[in-house]
Amino acid sequence: MIAKAQYKMTPADLAVVLALVRGSSLAGAGERVGADASTVFRSLQRIERGLGRALFERSRAGYIATELATQLAEHAEQLEATLEAARSAVETAPAQVSGMVRISSTDTILHGLVAPALRSLQQVHPLLGFDLHTGNELVSLTRRDADIAVRATKRPPQHLVGKQIGPIRVALYAAKAKQAGKPSIKLADVEAGRVDWIAPDEALPEHPSVVWRRRNFPKAQPRYRVSSILSVLELVALGMGVGIAPLFLAEGRSDVLRLTEPLDDCETELWLLTHPESRHLRRVSVVYGHLAQTLQMP
Repeated sequence: MIAKAQYKMTPADLAVVLALVRGSSLAGAGERVGADASTVFRSLQRIERGLGRALFERSRAGYIATELATQLAEHAEQLEATLEAARSAVETAPAQVSGMVRISSTDTILHGLVAPALRSLQQVHPLLGFDLHTGNELVSLTRRDADIAVRATKRPPQHLVGKQIGPIRVALYAAKAKQAGKPSIKLADVEAGRVDWIAPDEALPEHPSVVWRRRNFPKAQPRYRVSSILSVLELVALGMGVGIAPLFLAEGRSDVLRLTEPLDDCETELWLLTHPESRHLRRVSVVYGHLAQTLQMP
């Protein structure tokens, strides 16, 4: 490629490069900049012609950023943060805080803790929007795939800003008997191997609850394997077997019965995490501060 002598990179060009670095595909980048994939492709061609250098390697896995693209993305992130700070500076009243905040967690934490906390925040800041991502993997806060992460871990990444919310305690649960005169499952039934198990073995093979069951009930093989702890509890509530679930999700429900005391060997920690640069953005700092004050572990 030969660079155009008059080409000057614009903030819009940087935004396209950053979106493609983050999205790794034309469609993914298009969603981030509000354009279709063909528009992103034409913009990338124009930028690369202007620079006289390729910014991405095309592969079956998507668009892989070159060293130059990575450097440009870093500048784009600084520009993004500066623009966010400028927008925040003109928002003087609390009710004027606006924008989209991307939060990552598991579905268990979202339903049991984060969503109830956001419901009260929505009344105070009605102009805020929330992009809620759930999954077992920890998305990259460094690449701004999320602004805030709420995760169960004992060792959060050191490059992130975080607050330890508290211990996540879990116990073994079964369904309460729904018919009068029908006995509920007891711990003795579990110990005797007369009860089916529900567990996330394949989805979360190293999850503390999986490790605990394999150590304490080595002969027990789950009849139902699910992809999340939330699904474990829902199947338990249907009377399909026993399973280990967090107290913050199970306590207070009328359809499940706790069979054990909290299992110390399964305990982990809940962390509220964000990137050092993101915490200075007003929309992020407002949500982070609210979650830090609101999230509580039983």
